[in-house]
Amino acid sequence: MNAMRILGATAAAALMLAGCSSGTDAPVVSEADGGATSSATASGGGTMDSGAGTMLETAQTDLGTIVVDGDGMTVYQFDSDTQGSGSSTCTGGCLTNWPPVPAGSDVAAEAGNGITGELGSITGTDGAPQLTLNGWPLYYFAGDSAAGDVNGQAVSNVWWVLTPAGEPIRG
Repeated sequence: MNAMRILGATAAAALMLAGCSSGTDAPVVSEADGGATSSATASGGGTMDSGAGTMLETAQTDLGTIVVDGDGMTVYQFDSDTQGSGSSTCTGGCLTNWPPVPAGSDVAAEAGNGITGELGSITGTDGAPQLTLNGWPLYYFAGDSAAGDVNGQAVSNVWWVLTPAGEPIRG
């Protein structure tokens, strides 16, 4: 598991360093963009159908028990958001790197096994319903490509995985 953690940290560092090249096409790393430079998109797995939201579950990782979607993709919280504010601060390039976790019309049905925090939803900055946990808007990380990846953990020291109660795991 240490190898996975090192690989994840290396991948996250590579994404952040990509914005430091001298080429004119290189993206700029900024907190407004969520601190990441990848232009890939997360799978957004775990959605049940177009009218349903994302089922949340828990998974065991080196970071402890964390929240994932029904396909095992890790979800994250952004420190620039204000817990319980009912809004997201992730816009523009941030949404490219940190797509919102979609919410359905029956948010309570989206709490899978082990989720103890309160689920809710907000209207995301993209205009679509976004799932919240314990008042935090939830996001995927474009740098996570497989179930169990936690490559977004601590990116720019503002992105964090969550406990089943919806508390960020910092560090």
